[in-house]
Amino acid sequence: MGAFWNRLFFTPLLYLLTAAASLLLLFAYMAPPLLPAGQGLALALLLLTVTDGLLLFQRQDLIGLRRELPERFSNGDENPVEVQIENRYRFPVQGLLIDELPEQFQVRDMRIPLRLEAGGTQRLHYTLRPVERGAYEFGALHLLVSSPLRLVRRRYTLDAGTSVPVYPGFIQMQKYQLMAAAGRLNEVGIRTTRRLGHSSEFEQIKSYVRGDDYRTINWKASARRGELMANQYTDEKAQNVYCLIDKSRYMRSAFNGLTLLDYAINASLVLANIAVQKQDKAGLITFAERIGTHVPPSARPVQISRIMETLYNQQTRFLESDYERLYVEIKRSINHRSLLILFTNFESISGMQRQLPYLKQIALNHLLVVVFFENTELNRLTEQTPRTVEEVYIKTTGQYFAYEKRQIVKELEQQGIHALLTAPEHLTVNALNTYLQLKTQRRI
Repeated sequence: MGAFWNRLFFTPLLYLLTAAASLLLLFAYMAPPLLPAGQGLALALLLLTVTDGLLLFQRQDLIGLRRELPERFSNGDENPVEVQIENRYRFPVQGLLIDELPEQFQVRDMRIPLRLEAGGTQRLHYTLRPVERGAYEFGALHLLVSSPLRLVRRRYTLDAGTSVPVYPGFIQMQKYQLMAAAGRLNEVGIRTTRRLGHSSEFEQIKSYVRGDDYRTINWKASARRGELMANQYTDEKAQNVYCLIDKSRYMRSAFNGLTLLDYAINASLVLANIAVQKQDKAGLITFAERIGTHVPPSARPVQISRIMETLYNQQTRFLESDYERLYVEIKRSINHRSLLILFTNFESISGMQRQLPYLKQIALNHLLVVVFFENTELNRLTEQTPRTVEEVYIKTTGQYFAYEKRQIVKELEQQGIHALLTAPEHLTVNALNTYLQLKTQRRI
């Protein structure tokens, strides 16, 4: 019996009609002619309520519920969720779907009104954007249904508590992979630079086709064959490309929901995938006050899964990063000249200068690119016209910090270290552009 009452709910319409009948019966003490009307309304309301309850509770399993979730969510991306509802009643019903979302989303009012035709099935689609990696626990799925009388509601519950892991942004990675395969990276801001000259490795002589570089024409072979022939060269391959990810407290700052660490993780995953596609070897090192993880470089497709699993559990630390340890780890374990893309966040020029001796030592044997972030929230404040003394102070302070960031870029480049200052939301595109440009220039 208790289960029945737990599934039974009364609608606002029933409460409104009950209040109307009560008022008629109350006023009947002062105006007796109202008594029959009040009694008639109360009796009719009772009969209709019982009838409505019998219609909704005539038997079990008159509503089918199913929630379909992907095996894993992609951090920072919109992930699809589908709910399938089947109405087995012989009449149309009004419904209110309530989904108990994981606590990380901080959503307590996920309610979707719907209408189901008799014997019909409906699929509802919505998306969720997680901004933290880890396990997300979904609770029960509830559906409150009412008949055309709309006096009573019955609750159906799917107790399908499901845990979905949130991994680094693999949806973003797949998008860039497909666009790279189709030659459409320029659509998302990736610049394609024409390579000057050729690699030293000759591959074969082939028929010249329109679009080939005319400088590749082999005139001797053309004379022998009686048609234009061109030399074909192989691209340089199997270069080491390492992503070095700083996990110190400076990477804890959040922009648009994602921390700087998560921006760096998502960009590293995309960059490693593109590198493997171009037959370079992708590797990974994470560090803070000590070395975290080290994934040796590889060009095998399974390397991306290995890197993704490694990045899944990475968290920021509370201490400052030890760049001396990073230098020792690189000197000990990376024996060949490699492209090292360091994702970090220098907030001041003095903070960068403390680490500069180690960065210079790393850059002696490797091609080092230091990637750090603009404070877009602070930049937004500096663009506003100040109206008070406090706003003038805020704008001046913001301009000073922005100036220091630009000075960091200049000083790093003066030391022969490539520097990339980028807004967090543009990190992936700018990091890819830097990698492709250096590869095109044959710097690695």
